[in-house]
Amino acid sequence: MKKIAIAMAVLPAAAAVQAQSSVTLYGLVDAGVEVVNHASAMGGSVTRLTSGGQNSSRWGLRGSEDLGGGLKAIFQLESGISIDTGANDNPLFRRQANVGLEGGFGRLVAGRSYTTAYDFILPFDPMGYAPAYSWATAASGTSAAGRSAYGMTTAFDNLLKYQGTFGGFKLGASYGFGEVAGDSSAGRRYALGVGYAAGPLSAALTGERVNAPTSAAPQSKTTTYHLGLGWKINNAFALKGGARHFTQEPAGGGTELRANTYWAGVNWQATPALGVTAALYFQDQRNVAPEADPKMLVLRAKYALSKRTDLYAVTAHARARNGQPVGLTRDVSPQGVTGFSDTQTGVMMGVQHRF
Repeated sequence: MKKIAIAMAVLPAAAAVQAQSSVTLYGLVDAGVEVVNHASAMGGSVTRLTSGGQNSSRWGLRGSEDLGGGLKAIFQLESGISIDTGANDNPLFRRQANVGLEGGFGRLVAGRSYTTAYDFILPFDPMGYAPAYSWATAASGTSAAGRSAYGMTTAFDNLLKYQGTFGGFKLGASYGFGEVAGDSSAGRRYALGVGYAAGPLSAALTGERVNAPTSAAPQSKTTTYHLGLGWKINNAFALKGGARHFTQEPAGGGTELRANTYWAGVNWQATPALGVTAALYFQDQRNVAPEADPKMLVLRAKYALSKRTDLYAVTAHARARNGQPVGLTRDVSPQGVTGFSDTQTGVMMGVQHRF
């Protein structure tokens, strides 16, 4: 009886400890059937099953522990999945691998994570950084071999990242250590961001700098600025837009590469289940010959079967100048179809489930 009494006395304390900590398994699986033209040098089309039409498929673990006084310990591990093959789309936990603290001061994490620019500009892309089809994070498939994708650096290794919200303002900063012995600037990466929201209006401004890891790298540094603007007209309509100024300085001097990327679109919740998105992306390339200056128009319909499962259909058409090839999918996406013409059109239908 005495042993039973002791066990009963310990149970509430154990339950309290358990209540202070939590670990969540989460994920998203997204697959679609896509048809894209001008997918070969002979001008042929391709029909394929692709992973990630609305969002990249992934799974992960995140958790927290209540340390008291409003302070929490937090962690996140996240891995990408290629649903069409079942393989990891990168090394395990390449998407996120970090640990940190969260409290009234904000959130501070260390490890690998998305950059401040990525976090702050995401709400202003009407397509939500969709692998098919959005150029908000990077350029179209018009870049030549060795040329930058004219985009933001979406994640940093060896990172310290801070984000805090104070009233209507949001502040953020990312710093990636270069970890090059004898040269603290080599490989160093950093980003700053400020956001503001009041009523139907929202805005964000970010800047980032990425230094080459060695002097032998193809560029000495890249500098990128972003501006995002949003206006929620009512519960059904939201207007979103953004702009990016990108500069790449070659190692040893020479002509720098520059590009300005713009996008705008509308999200319309036509019914509680049906959402429609229209978006236009345009890139103004500078100091490169010939200039492609690609543009892309996207239309997407999404139908919610439940709170966690959607059906979607999306179509896009891209066009470039001066006979330069263009692709619908951003340069850095492993799921893209290379364009072999100055136009490309695609259609995809798919399903997404979140858990």
